[in-house]
Amino acid sequence: MSHIVVIGAGQAGSSLVAKLRKDGFEGDITLIGAETHLPYQRPPLSKAYLLGEMEMERLFLRPESFYADNNITLRLGQRVTAIDPKAKTVTVGDEVISYDELALTTGSDPRYLPASIGGDLQGVHVVRDLAHIDEMEPRVTEGARALIVGGGYIGLEAAAVCAKRGVKVTLVEMAERILQRVAAKETSDYFRALHTGHGADIREGVGLDRLIGENGKVVGAVLTDGTEIEVDFVVVGVGIAPSSQLAEMAGLELDNGIKTDAHGRTSDPSIWAAGDCASFPHGEGRIRLESVPNAIDQAEIVAQNMLGAANDYTATPWFWSDQYDVKLQIAGLNTGYDRVVTRQGEGQTVSFWYYKGDQLIAVDAMNDPRAYMVGKRLIDAGKTADPAVVADPAADLKPLLKA
Repeated sequence: MSHIVVIGAGQAGSSLVAKLRKDGFEGDITLIGAETHLPYQRPPLSKAYLLGEMEMERLFLRPESFYADNNITLRLGQRVTAIDPKAKTVTVGDEVISYDELALTTGSDPRYLPASIGGDLQGVHVVRDLAHIDEMEPRVTEGARALIVGGGYIGLEAAAVCAKRGVKVTLVEMAERILQRVAAKETSDYFRALHTGHGADIREGVGLDRLIGENGKVVGAVLTDGTEIEVDFVVVGVGIAPSSQLAEMAGLELDNGIKTDAHGRTSDPSIWAAGDCASFPHGEGRIRLESVPNAIDQAEIVAQNMLGAANDYTATPWFWSDQYDVKLQIAGLNTGYDRVVTRQGEGQTVSFWYYKGDQLIAVDAMNDPRAYMVGKRLIDAGKTADPAVVADPAADLKPLLKA
């Protein structure tokens, strides 16, 4: 009887072990996670959970009974310290566990501020795990002063929750504009207006020079333009990095994460990877996606391939972000775009369509699920959309699907 070990008990890990059982694997399965909680969904952490609108139990992807009923051994609150590919073992504490096939679903780690500029002061938080949110939540109170470092989606979502709870928000972004790395100027302009309309102070082209502490607690910040502000807590949203340390120590190939082939297999034939930690072939290059849909879809393909299938993983990227009363839905990847077409709806409803030459490659849709749906189906099918039709708010988008 074979034994499959999965390291990383997040969205990808939970999806992978569930798929193994669903597809008929009868051997032993062990799912190992460093956190003490059952595998849970992360997106609500910085939104509904931090706002107090979602109980912890609703975060869990599956009840504890699911793992017991499916004979999946859960080892939570335990950290793997080493992988020996030759011996086919993993080390957990003083215990050595043998495997026949191993899957790495280790996710990603938040980037921290260095201690040299005050990153280790009390009151400086990152937004990634349940423990991070539980630690930060008591500080998110009306009248408190927060500094958000980073104008990507993580920082903007944290800013929105803080503002909704009456916190005075200052957000700094070193780049020329918020969302510069991931979105067009049109999307940046939309969200800047949204946040400033809710009272947030958005400062672009300005970074953090250092934090000021008293008795080990953050009390202020000096910005790169020399401005000094008083703060009660800081939220650091400067990105995440693939959690590939174990893979590196085991001698696996890395390439912006754990390098896999189209099937999800690493440079070791008995070790696989899926989710935030894995980079995989995409088009003429490689890509690593940080999203829930990717974690689920890739993990399920890897599970199939661990059982003998030979299915290529073809990503169909889509993402979402909730800020105030706006739901942003993103289809596709905008890499290499050279034109953006705006489709204006009523009020806060708008969508931005990215083109590379004549080809539609991505859509940002704000409170416009119809535009998102049409755009996603076109992109998934490799079709494009007539820019004149897209730009006409009176035009029906559905006929584009039949073109």
